[in-house]
Amino acid sequence: MRAGRVSSMGAPRVVPKPAGGATDLEDLTATRACPVDRVTLGSPARCPGMGRGDLTDAEWEQLRPFLPVSNRRCGRWRDHRQVIDGILHRIRTGAHWRDLPERFGPWKTVYERHRLWSADGTWEYLLQQIQAAADADGEVDWDISVDSTTVRAHQHAAGARIAPPAPVPKGRTQRTDGRSSPAELVRPPGGGGAGAEGLGRSRGGFTAKIHLSADGRCRPLSLLITEGQRADCTQFEAVLGKIRVPRPVGRPRRKPGSVAADKAYSNSLIRRYLRRRGISHTIPEKSDSQAARRRKGSRGGRPPGFDAERYKKRNTVERAINKLKQFRAVATRYDKRCYIYLGTTTVAALVIWLRS
Repeated sequence: MRAGRVSSMGAPRVVPKPAGGATDLEDLTATRACPVDRVTLGSPARCPGMGRGDLTDAEWEQLRPFLPVSNRRCGRWRDHRQVIDGILHRIRTGAHWRDLPERFGPWKTVYERHRLWSADGTWEYLLQQIQAAADADGEVDWDISVDSTTVRAHQHAAGARIAPPAPVPKGRTQRTDGRSSPAELVRPPGGGGAGAEGLGRSRGGFTAKIHLSADGRCRPLSLLITEGQRADCTQFEAVLGKIRVPRPVGRPRRKPGSVAADKAYSNSLIRRYLRRRGISHTIPEKSDSQAARRRKGSRGGRPPGFDAERYKKRNTVERAINKLKQFRAVATRYDKRCYIYLGTTTVAALVIWLRS
């Protein structure tokens, strides 16, 4: 037993000693000793005291071969696993970058890594590589569905500078294969006001919209960010155009087996686009389109085909949206720049693929 503070009655309060005989200082040392061992670059060790949202050993081994390495001219990367865990913590909890726990290292380093990888396409590259590994194992259901979801933007998401974002090096300068490329600078999209940053006006304030396609196992295949008031049908071709799953030999796969979508995508332009690409589709016809076709009689043409059983699988994209919105930084937008919020959503999709 050890003496504690003096109570208001003047008698010392007795505080029981923690079980096992450890003091508060020893407990604090035990909780902070583990991350120090993980500062070694590329260390696959998993500490038992890490957070529940951190990468597991199996997930880390899937990502590690595709992460950039030092080019031996501009210093070295801080431990990728430690920084990625910090990014995952922020996306899962929606916390301020400055409030990241110390075990993830300097918050500025974590934020800059996320900003850089969102700008140069590293997050999208990692997502495509994980999708390619699943496709090689035959685990991708190519009967996809397309939909969108509206996201409320926090007041902190407003106020981005009118000037365009600063340029960043294009792509990954060097990977684990040792090959390098010249550091060409590119400027991320954005600048010019709220509309250019994917923020739309509504009665409740700023909103953004996530357009996505999902495979038959409720995993996002492609993502796109627009203003909240943008119509779904206007982004259909762009969403399908972003599907790109690399393959060991030949070109990446861009064509799904079939597409299902709701009435928001029911128009002649989308149907002609799908027929031109040879993609079977199940999209219900709007009631006004049915009435207009019937008024024309034989000149109205035949009704579009509709597979009721195939349409039942459209719920996969709704469930994929539910999975994305389990991440609080996705369900509510806090990022000022559109390309950073797209990176945030891509990281959430990457985690869904790793843990599906």
